[in-house]
Amino acid sequence: MCTPPSILIIYTGGTIGMKQNPQTGALSPFNFEQIEQEVPELQKFGYNLTTRSFDPLVDSSDIAPDIWVRLAAELRDSYHQHDGFVILHGTDTMSYTASALSFMLQGLAKPVVLTGSQLPIGMLRTDGKENLISAVEVAAAQRHGQPMVPEVSIFFQNRLYRGNRTTKHNAEHFNAFRSYNYPPLAEAGITIKYNHPYIHRPQRQQELCVHTRLDPSIAVLTLYPGLSPQHVHAVLTSPGLRALVLLTYGSGNSMSHSWFIDMLAEAIGQGLIVLNVSQCQAGSVNMDKYDTGLTLKKIGVVSGADITLEAAITKLMLLLGSDSEKDSIISALTKSLSGEITPPQTLQD
Repeated sequence: MCTPPSILIIYTGGTIGMKQNPQTGALSPFNFEQIEQEVPELQKFGYNLTTRSFDPLVDSSDIAPDIWVRLAAELRDSYHQHDGFVILHGTDTMSYTASALSFMLQGLAKPVVLTGSQLPIGMLRTDGKENLISAVEVAAAQRHGQPMVPEVSIFFQNRLYRGNRTTKHNAEHFNAFRSYNYPPLAEAGITIKYNHPYIHRPQRQQELCVHTRLDPSIAVLTLYPGLSPQHVHAVLTSPGLRALVLLTYGSGNSMSHSWFIDMLAEAIGQGLIVLNVSQCQAGSVNMDKYDTGLTLKKIGVVSGADITLEAAITKLMLLLGSDSEKDSIISALTKSLSGEITPPQTLQD
């Protein structure tokens, strides 16, 4: 007789865990230990479900690296007791959390599925029930005795995405997330159909290695017409700054003003790491395509390829926290650590 899958559900906070008070109409968190009463459909799976809630709950707008460390530690400590994990999270920063966990949980061989909702689970038209039910099913799914999706993912509105490839693109519709540069890992209709070639699976048995040292000494500089030297100088001379995400135009292009190039070159010469990420949500940085990109490349700006802003920030935090030398960090930025970028040779092909 097969043992039912054991799934740990961690509720961090967010819209999905809210319920409307019938007397006042106000929304407030419900006791998540009673989740099977709120969503009785979960009982039909026959899984062993365990629930844990953050206390106090965390609004997703207040998510910070210490919360990622707490989540990673929770997953590490529960790893051998469960077959899969579902994290319920507010949508605003879900892509940041999914990206961070994908880098922090090296050697992961079990599903970690993040989900949430646009409407509280206690409301009549909620998307929360379907998202939660499907996320639990994905976390428990196996093929040939092995987890179906052994990586950090986000399930939302009938689609499962690689977590570090996602961006929240809509604040009002149920399809809140997109993965512009990587196909869905699965799509849910009458059945859940898995896109097996695009799912990461460990090539060999590895022990889970959890990295919890993160350094947030990062700034983001968005290029726009009319950007002033004073603004750029203020960002580049921020105390303690170690890395900069440069949000450029198109395929990685910037203004060619000498003052701008000189400021960047000086900062890079003094040890600053600058990662070139496109403002376009789809496509990739290619600094060999135009003269402005070539100029950035010559002064030492690193290509972010087709990485998302969320993944760029969290990847830099992890690498800066590793105490590696600058050259090692730059080398790691050009490689895929957890499927967050398409390898450069593939992009060129």
